[in-house]
Amino acid sequence: MPLPRFAVVDVETSGLSDRRHRILQLGAVLIEADGTVVDQWSSLVRLQWPLQRVGPTRIHGITRPMLRGAPRLDTALDQLAPLLNGAIFTAHNAEFDAGFILRAAHRRTGFELGPQLCTLRMSRRLDPERHMSHRLIDVAERYGVDLSAPHNALADAGATAAILPHLLAAHHVVEPEQLTPFFVRQKPPQ
Repeated sequence: MPLPRFAVVDVETSGLSDRRHRILQLGAVLIEADGTVVDQWSSLVRLQWPLQRVGPTRIHGITRPMLRGAPRLDTALDQLAPLLNGAIFTAHNAEFDAGFILRAAHRRTGFELGPQLCTLRMSRRLDPERHMSHRLIDVAERYGVDLSAPHNALADAGATAAILPHLLAAHHVVEPEQLTPFFVRQKPPQ
């Protein structure tokens, strides 16, 4: 059985806690297992309250004025859902990205991520002694993938999508069952 499509997703947030912080930007790149891009999408997300914290602007570059005309989170999730349909949710540190998305969507019926493939986990398994950095920018450089705008959701998702075929090849993954060790076991939102 051939590998399915992968929906490679990245979120930019106002902080690191999916309980206290919010999604500011979503990016997704839908690819075939060989890295062929099928579709891509990105959206900023309007703040719930006008004076809500945007977090480390020096890192993600997102400011309050940029978010004023952006869609609400529910609308952005509605736009993201078709890209996820039938594809394997994939992210670099999938527990983080999926955690934010699942928490934001926990009251929405029919919104599911399914198994969550983690490229960070895949990269680390190739380096059990941790001699190398596994930050996205470093993994991208190792595989010759351009990441010219780190901490932009679409740029990060695109780089992760370009890295994924390299990681699949390095682990000799050719069938869906071989992905199982790299799935994150997601806790339900509280």
